[in-house]
Amino acid sequence: MRQHYNGTFQEKKIDAVALLDSLVAKKGSGIEEWAPVNNYYKTLNKELIRWYSIQKRGIWPQIDAAELKKVKEGDSGLVVSRLKQRLIDFGDLSAQDTTSVYTPGVTAAIKKAQLQFGYGQTGKPDRLLLTALNAPVESRIQQMLINLERIRWSPLMPDGKLILVNIPEYKLHVFEAKKEVLNMGIVVGKAANKTVIFSNNLKNIVFSPYWNIPPSIVRAEILPEMRKNRNFLARKNMEQYGFSDGLPLIRQKPGNTNSLGRVKFLFPNSYNIYLHDTPAKSLFAESKRAFSHGCIRLAKPKALAEYLLAGRTEWTTDKIDKAMESNKEIWVTMKVPVPVIIAYFTSWVDKNGLINFREDIYGHDQKMAEQLFPAR
Repeated sequence: MRQHYNGTFQEKKIDAVALLDSLVAKKGSGIEEWAPVNNYYKTLNKELIRWYSIQKRGIWPQIDAAELKKVKEGDSGLVVSRLKQRLIDFGDLSAQDTTSVYTPGVTAAIKKAQLQFGYGQTGKPDRLLLTALNAPVESRIQQMLINLERIRWSPLMPDGKLILVNIPEYKLHVFEAKKEVLNMGIVVGKAANKTVIFSNNLKNIVFSPYWNIPPSIVRAEILPEMRKNRNFLARKNMEQYGFSDGLPLIRQKPGNTNSLGRVKFLFPNSYNIYLHDTPAKSLFAESKRAFSHGCIRLAKPKALAEYLLAGRTEWTTDKIDKAMESNKEIWVTMKVPVPVIIAYFTSWVDKNGLINFREDIYGHDQKMAEQLFPAR
């Protein structure tokens, strides 16, 4: 298993048109020349070839947001026809629907399209969705090629258990025997504190954890508050437990206000990145969730703990509840470490066969595009 990749690669540049022509001429066969084939590669490659045919069609008119805003179910017109064709191209609407009428089926298709971009499923074609639908075909093809390249460099999915974190999707997936058994929303690092892309093995679950506050946060955030208020540490349920390089060592004690919540999951790494609970539950209602200092906050941490400890009879639901409400740390070592992959995929085909796209929140796609595609 590769232990680290950072979203950019020192590969020779690829002529996107030549690559597409080659794949299409071979009808998708021979892709082993480009990558160790797995299902994610196969499904995204198949979608790429379909989009190549859309590009060759040469018709991709912009959908006018102002005009569409005036339209409601039952109406018809050119803007409706354009919207319906776009939904067909994205796989959300049946190609058999050739009328220009805004039917209830269009509303259902819009909800599917919103899901493909990670937006709330309102069923209304708002500006956010139309901006995504109006992006040039060429940009979507390039996005797929970039992610195919990422798949080549990503660890292959094992046959056993796997935790996959996809940063741009703001989601954690748990697989067993290559089938998804659990997923949940996550909060990732903001642009200034990017969550690092790497892989390792989850070895420990820590219930009711202390939060050993990183020196950078102590220096930038804690010390200024301590200077203003001598009771700051007590008010935040924190304590000083020593000094290092002239800087106080600060930790937050277990409790309901602890920034790590009631449980954390450790996979040793030099980036000090781990999965954890959070008292800030309201953030999971946001569609874009890049708020943390780099660690990964979980929407359903108890569900993950229960899954990982399901084979251990001593760890009943009641015992897990008590461990999460303790006033002291409780460490559990995994009998069999579970692989964790922190990934950065902005395009993939989901289990329902729909192409997904996400925002390039850290700019990794842009950097890869500069390396992979020659300037024209």
